Amino acid sequence: MSATLTNLVAGISALSWQHLVMWLIGSTLIYLGVKKNYEPLLLIPIGFGTLMANIPLSGAIGEGGPLTTLLQVGVLTELFPILIFVGVGAMCDFGPLLRNPEVMLLGASAQIGIFGTIIASTLLGFPIAQAAAIGILGTADGPTTIYVASLFAPEILAPLALAAYSYMALTPLIMPPIIRALTTSAERRIRMVYQGGPEISRSARLVFPLCVIAVAGLIAPVAAPLVGFLMLGNFLRECGVTDRLSQSAQNELINVVTLLLGLAIGGSMTAENFLTWESLGVMALGLAAMIFATAGGIIIAKLLNAVRSQKINPMVGAAGISAFPMAGRVVAKMAFAEDKQNYLLMHAMAVNISGQLCSIVAGVVVIAITKAILGS
Repeated sequence: MSATLTNLVAGISALSWQHLVMWLIGSTLIYLGVKKNYEPLLLIPIGFGTLMANIPLSGAIGEGGPLTTLLQVGVLTELFPILIFVGVGAMCDFGPLLRNPEVMLLGASAQIGIFGTIIASTLLGFPIAQAAAIGILGTADGPTTIYVASLFAPEILAPLALAAYSYMALTPLIMPPIIRALTTSAERRIRMVYQGGPEISRSARLVFPLCVIAVAGLIAPVAAPLVGFLMLGNFLRECGVTDRLSQSAQNELINVVTLLLGLAIGGSMTAENFLTWESLGVMALGLAAMIFATAGGIIIAKLLNAVRSQKINPMVGAAGISAFPMAGRVVAKMAFAEDKQNYLLMHAMAVNISGQLCSIVAGVVVIAITKAILGS
């Protein structure tokens, strides 16, 4: 029997129904990326990685396998998520946040999903280290989720990463039913006049990222890379003398790292690791976390309306989750659907950017608390 035929027989004999299920999952991710345009830059590499990792006796994983190498070098060392933050920071304009600091309250309110899910996960029996990582799913912030998981719970990295990016991609499907359930038609029609506020000086834009690094670093030194790389990207954007680096961070860097990160995540989604009750529980808690976060933003906005003369459209609170810019766009589209003269895009995007920053701050707080509890 030739070596090729021997390998074929061995591969077929090792094939199990679990492998077929993972092939279906990988193919579904590719379908969602291509046909539905749901986060294709990440779901397609994850899907291909999943297919390669679940071929019996695959050379893509294991010792010397390229997918395993990517996981070890880029994910478990937190390198890939940290590099992505450079690109994210370069794409973020914190001007609306600095002009209207009150939107921070709405962005912060969505973080209730993080802490609510941590409590729920702990009550369901997950160790505090895993619960902390699961909780970060509350704002659909993929890089922060991967970073925290790499620190505390690498054993559940695959379902965490898949949940974070899948739910972020499915934001247009997940958010609208929650918003409709918690708001009335009259509330969804509330119009908000956009007030630009004072112009933010170049000095303020440059000092802001430096202050964030200092404050967050003092709260949780271990999270200094998380905040530092994000603010580095933003500083490159705002300083005016590093346009080439800023553009590279927003395009070439984030594209290449996203490709490699997707392949590494897909490569970790082997049948024996992914098809477990624990992984399914993580996925379910991730969905619950996003629901909590969306609802939290809406409820806080409605509470603010009780003490404000100038009303806030409660839907804007839902944009506080970190799914940028999808959450802001969903809110703007829903407002326009209710009232063709209601333009909430600027308000929703301001809250969405605030949610992006607040999710990082919340991640820093979670890291600090978890490290203190674990005594490390």
